[in-house]
Amino acid sequence: MPKSKLRVGIIGCGGIAEGKHLPSLSRLKDVELVSFCDIIKERADKAAAQYGVKGSTVYLDYEKMLSKENLDVVHVLTPNNLHSPITVAALESGAHVMCEKPMAKTSEEARAMLAAAQKTGKKLTIGYQTRQAAEMQYAKKICERGELGDIYYARAEAVRRRAVPTWGVFLDEEKQGGGPLIDIGTHALDLTMWLMNNYEPKMAVGTTYRKLAPRKNAANAWGPWDPKKFTVEDAAFGFITFKNGATINLEATWAINYLHVGEARCVLCGSEAGIDFHDGLRINGEKDSRLYITKPDFSAGGVAFYEGASTRPEHEEARQWIEAVIKDKNPTVLPEQALKVTEILEAIYTSSRTGEPVYFK
Repeated sequence: MPKSKLRVGIIGCGGIAEGKHLPSLSRLKDVELVSFCDIIKERADKAAAQYGVKGSTVYLDYEKMLSKENLDVVHVLTPNNLHSPITVAALESGAHVMCEKPMAKTSEEARAMLAAAQKTGKKLTIGYQTRQAAEMQYAKKICERGELGDIYYARAEAVRRRAVPTWGVFLDEEKQGGGPLIDIGTHALDLTMWLMNNYEPKMAVGTTYRKLAPRKNAANAWGPWDPKKFTVEDAAFGFITFKNGATINLEATWAINYLHVGEARCVLCGSEAGIDFHDGLRINGEKDSRLYITKPDFSAGGVAFYEGASTRPEHEEARQWIEAVIKDKNPTVLPEQALKVTEILEAIYTSSRTGEPVYFK
């Protein structure tokens, strides 16, 4: 254990910081939030006042922050196009880095992040907190025990009927790299590949659409979007094959005329059994010449899955990340895994643009 608390700096004090990272980190006794950076000073000031220790500092320039502050851990919570340069700089400054999902806007940028982590020997993880939900942890144990048999088909689902994020830079292709595919599809794909423990893609083909994006005064969970600012896709679909013969269908939408909605979930089909999350976690199969469906009960709490920790996935993500730094062990989400997710997402965008499948080496 360290002699003192880990000094943590936050780069990007917007919605994901306020809604996820700051509340989660503030619960942990082994960290102190000492420095905050944002291009909008008021946001950094607010975060520092609410979550910072006495004497915490505020910066508008992340390079100045990294050069002046002796930080143990940095959380990178910026638009996607800044993930790579800031993460690389933070790693090179001597800090361990938690970067929000997706790993990067492009696979080239993601590879630069991985290379920097390997060169510096610092830990790097990506914010795929969905893995920490109680149902997902239970499903992972089922998969690891081999109870599904050979998992040969899966669906990765991130489907919203009308829930286009209209704030920040979500609709800006230059800053984000895409729409629902890179925003919420990335969670579904990470979850599916993690449960399958399959990170060797062979081929990906996909299509993206802008069928509803041009619509004015559209019905939407967060109010109508501005069609002129909506420069990304509103729906994307991918078909991925893997070297062992497995297949994943990926669905990612912000707006579509479809009622079977749900995000950050998947369907797994194995030779012995299958699981889905359409009504909580359901396990289905055949036993004694009869079909069965089993639904584990998670109402009793998460002690069995979280060793007494909070049952909120984002809280557990933060706890395990800080524990990995303190105990010098691998974080839950490895950067090599997140890189594969980014490579596949990029391949689907490329396939949609070219009309051709993309093959992996």
